[in-house]
Amino acid sequence: MRIGDAAAAAGLTPRALRYYEQQGLVTARRMPSGHREYDAEDVRRLRAVRELREAGLTVGDVRAFADLLQSLPPEGVPDLLVQDPGSGRCAAAEAVARRRLAELDGYIARLSRVRSRLAARLGEPGDPGAGGPSTEGRAVRG
Repeated sequence: MRIGDAAAAAGLTPRALRYYEQQGLVTARRMPSGHREYDAEDVRRLRAVRELREAGLTVGDVRAFADLLQSLPPEGVPDLLVQDPGSGRCAAAEAVARRRLAELDGYIARLSRVRSRLAARLGEPGDPGAGGPSTEGRAVRG
């Protein structure tokens, strides 16, 4: 299938497919006319790349999964980290996922602190589930 069809099937844009090809995450076959040609396996791989990116991994992070993306199980991304446990095959991918998880935890902690400070300035409880007064309709003075 051509790039537009493959992009639609993978939930991406043609521009994203070209970028992922430049980054070495997928390799398109070329037709004699020079057009890119993708098959169902490529679309599966592209969907996995999209899911990993949506999970917050960078393109560089996704490269750690490159070997696993070449032999995706039918279920796709959810099995990438548990495929052949103990074999070491997923060690790099697991390290990337653990590092990214730690980064996200740090980011969430920073956002929580910012939220608490902002809520305190507005005279509201810091806990979003505490049911304090609503700021809806109130002007916020800076």
